Amino acid sequence: MRAEPQAPGPGRKPPWLKIHPPDPAALRAMERLVHGLGLHTVCESALCPNQGECFARGTATFLILGNTCTRDCAFCGVPSGIPGEPDPREPESVAEAAFRLGLKHVVVTSVTRDDLADGGASHYVATLRAVRARLPEATVEVLTPDFCGEAWALDLVLSERPEVFNHNVETVPRLYPVVRPQADYERSLDVLRRAAATLGRLAPSGPTSLVKTGLMVGLGEREEEVLGVLSQVAEAGAD
Repeated sequence: MRAEPQAPGPGRKPPWLKIHPPDPAALRAMERLVHGLGLHTVCESALCPNQGECFARGTATFLILGNTCTRDCAFCGVPSGIPGEPDPREPESVAEAAFRLGLKHVVVTSVTRDDLADGGASHYVATLRAVRARLPEATVEVLTPDFCGEAWALDLVLSERPEVFNHNVETVPRLYPVVRPQADYERSLDVLRRAAATLGRLAPSGPTSLVKTGLMVGLGEREEEVLGVLSQVAEAGAD
C-alpha cells in the first residue's frame, strides 16, 4: 500500500524569533549609564524580555516621572502605588544619557500620574526641550498616557511638536474592564483625534509629525474586534 503524502511541517523558525544572549560587557555598560544618572527605562520596569538585546545595542526607551504608576493595568509589569514627586533633574538626565549614547531617535514614555494636576505633561515638555537642546539633530518620540482626558494637558505636549506622538489603545474595548480598568477606550481615541488634528494644524509651519498607537493581541480578543479597532484608530488619525 502506498503511503499517503505527509503535509509539510511548519518549517524552520525565523532567526529573529530566538532570544540571543547579549554581550555582557555592553549590557553592564548600559546599566551603569542608566542607573548612574538615576534614570528608569520601560525595558527594565515593564520586565521586557528583549531588554538585554536592546541594552547591548545601546538603545532604550526612557521612562520618566518615576517608576511607580498610579494605575494597575493587568498586562503591565511597572510597579503600581503612590509615587513621589517628579525629579526636576530627570529631563536633563535623559538628555545626557541620549547624548552619551549618540542616539538619533530618542523615545520617551512615562508612568501614568493621575496624582498630578497636569498628569505630568509639563515634565514631558521639559524632557523634550532638554533632549533637543543637547541633541538638536535627533528626533523625539513620546508615548504618553491619556492625561485623564484633560485636553489642555495634552496640548502642552503637542505644542512641542514631537516628531512622533504615540498613545496606545492597548486592547479592544470589550477587554478594558479586565485589562485596563482605570482607562477608557473612547478617551484614548479622543487623544489620538486631538493629536492628529493639532499636529496637522501645526504642519504648515514646521515638519509633519506622525501619530502612532499600539494594540496587543492574545488576550482573548476576536478577529473582528481587532479589525474594528484598527479601523477606528485609522479614522481617529493614527498613521
